[in-house]
Amino acid sequence: MLISHFALYTENLETMKDFYVNYFGAEANTLYENENTGFQSYFLTFDDGGALLEIMKRPHIADKAEGQNVGYAHLAMSTGSTSGVDSLTAQLRADGYTVTSDPRFTGDGFYESVVLDPDGNEIEITV
Repeated sequence: MLISHFALYTENLETMKDFYVNYFGAEANTLYENENTGFQSYFLTFDDGGALLEIMKRPHIADKAEGQNVGYAHLAMSTGSTSGVDSLTAQLRADGYTVTSDPRFTGDGFYESVVLDPDGNEIEITV
């Protein structure tokens, strides 16, 4: 069994697409639009050929509650090296994105940092 894709809603579809394209090397398909419902989406593919990320927008989506909630917690993106984690984290910080956890080895042995995407979703940047 393989994970096909992960999906998230956003109010800022183009901003989110550009974020994943510019910082994580994603390739976006052509914008899909359903004129009857106002739904729009992009599927983003990554170098590893694994699971896709679908970013979606539609009218009348409520903002998530403040703080942590039950459900999906974060997306983890692998750079392949500790230096990749360090440099991408530094670049995102320099470009004004929030780094909530600097690069470090976690108690369970992972090397990672945590940044927030333009909508405030947590992204773990890992080896």
